[in-house]
Amino acid sequence: MSFLLFGVTALHVFILVLLFVATLDKSWWVLPDEETVNLWYDCLYDNATQSWICASVSESQWLQAVQGLMVLALLFSSFAFILFMYQLYTMERGGLFYATGICQLLACLSVFTAALIYAVHVGEFHQSRQQGGSFGYCFVLAWLAFPLALISGIMYIHLRKRE
Repeated sequence: MSFLLFGVTALHVFILVLLFVATLDKSWWVLPDEETVNLWYDCLYDNATQSWICASVSESQWLQAVQGLMVLALLFSSFAFILFMYQLYTMERGGLFYATGICQLLACLSVFTAALIYAVHVGEFHQSRQQGGSFGYCFVLAWLAFPLALISGIMYIHLRKRE
């Protein structure tokens, strides 16, 4: 039983790390000259002035939705972890971790919606520059966090507390 608890806890911590990196790091979109764009600022290096030119991405409503959903996923997953630890030590034997599972499934739904919105609308955002580009590793981490959070949420719903 202790191995199962360690595995569930390790999976949840891994999901939290994925969500933190995907939300806060700067590689959601990679431009051809190895420059990256994140969810919060659009920074490009200007060779003529040898400086970074940063602009807020707050003008785009769909990008604000992605920002909000990624933060919400992070909050849901963090709350689910805290709730799991609380339930682990206070719940009576035989109880199910329904509340933890529901919070983790809400995190899963949030990160799925955020990544889907970004995938659908990213062409509009970067089309104005007439530059190519591709999805960065933070986008991939968000998509990786989705099935892991789904599996974790389902595991929590079926997990019973034993002695």
